Formats: sequence, structure tokens, C-alpha cells
Amino acid sequence: MQQREEKQLEASVESLISRVAHVKNALHSFIYKLENEYERLTWPSVLDNFALLSGQLNTINKLLKNEKTPSFRNQVIIPLLLSPDRDEDLAKLTEQRVPVFSHEIVPDYLRTKPDPEVEEQEKQLSADAARIGPEVAQKQIQALNKLCSNLLEKLNNPRDDRDAESATMRQNKSSFNPADTNALVGAVAFGKGLSKCRPPGPVAPGHPGQGPMMSGGPTLQQVTIGGGGSQQAGMGGPVAPQQQGQPGKMPSSIKTNIKSASGSMHPYNR
Repeated sequence: MQQREEKQLEASVESLISRVAHVKNALHSFIYKLENEYERLTWPSVLDNFALLSGQLNTINKLLKNEKTPSFRNQVIIPLLLSPDRDEDLAKLTEQRVPVFSHEIVPDYLRTKPDPEVEEQEKQLSADAARIGPEVAQKQIQALNKLCSNLLEKLNNPRDDRDAESATMRQNKSSFNPADTNALVGAVAFGKGLSKCRPPGPVAPGHPGQGPMMSGGPTLQQVTIGGGGSQQAGMGGPVAPQQQGQPGKMPSSIKTNIKSASGSMHPYNR
């Protein structure tokens, strides 16, 4: 009877090791695709890999729940030899993951319960859940269900609807300030908001017409053209200073030419 149970246990362990090896190979292949073939990887292919892993894990669960499979919880594993030295057989058996079977790693690999910190956190969460009343818990459950329903509804909506909604939001959102636009148009078209001030710098005393040009409407400025002495001054000779407010006299011949030219350009004289 005992030998039969031992053989059954060995067969179950070998079958379990084979199933776990299949899961390991599937995970290795999937990780390789994610790291090296992510540019050509499509979403249906990702779903197929997840489906394969899910099916293999379900097979392991069915194997563990089978009536012919002995209860592994009743089996006890006792480390017979602990050594800080490297064990080549152990490293080869574990694919170089566990090269040493020492006092430092045995509690982690042979642990059948969570870490003490995790157990303490679970106790704290259980105590917090016990202090919540039924009414408060029901309200929190309803709020969570509502949030999940809204999220699922958004995920299930077609992509075209989401794109149309995003386009509508972009169209309705104003990209300018009407007040700034009106102020800019008023300043360019009507000079609204612009200060009336002449540019910095002194005004030449011989040009009295500059003051009205900067402050008011347009004015004409007389040009002083003298006789031979003025022409020599224009070529580099000395120029006699003029008194302020008294422009030089224009020769009669130049006045006549200007008058005739202005009369010919008048629209009523054409």
C-alpha cells in the first residue's frame, strides 16, 4: 500500500513537472516576442499567447484537483544538507537559478506561508474591513460598481465615436481671446489705445514744420535753395546759419516751376 502511494506520488510529481515545463517554455517564448519582435507583434497574437498560458494553468489546476493526485499539502520537505558551497548538480537542475542551498535561501524557497510582513498587512486589512458597517460597505460597493460600469461602457464604445467626440471638443474649444483681438484691430485700424507722443530726440531749430507733422495733420516743409553761394555750400562749403522761425527765401524761378508742376498734377486741371 505504501509502495503504491509512493509510485502514485512520483507519477504525479513527474506530470506536474512536465506541465510546469510547458508553462515555462510558453512564458519564455512570449517574453522573447515582447522583447525582440514587438514591432511585428499584433494584438491578436498577444491574445493567443495569453490564451495558451491560461489553458496551461487551468490544466495544472485540474491535475492538482484530480482524485488520483495525492494531496501535496500532506507531504513535508525537510532539507537534509545545507552548505554555503556551490552545488553544481543543484545549479544544473535549477538552470543556474539556485547555485547554493544554504541557510540564507532555504527559508525563502521552502516557505509554505507568506512573509511575516505580508501576514501583518493582511491582518490589518481584515481588521479594517471588519470595522466597516454593512451600510457603508454597501455604499462603497455601489460606487465601485458604478465606476467599473462607466469604464466598461467607455471601453466598449466604438473608436469612431470617441474620435468624433474628441473632434467636437477640439472644435468647441476657443483658441483665441476675443478681447485681445478687438483691441489689436482697434489699435491698427483706428489708433485706439496708442499714446500720442513725439519720438525722443531734439528738433532741429531750422525745421519748424516737424512739430505739426508729429502732432497733427500733414504739413509742407520749405527747402532753402539759395544762389551760387548755397550751391557751393551744398558741395561742402560753409552754410550761413538761419534764424529760428525764418526759413530761407526760394528763388522766383523755382517757385514758378513748382507752381506750374502742382497745377498740372491737380485732378481738375487734367
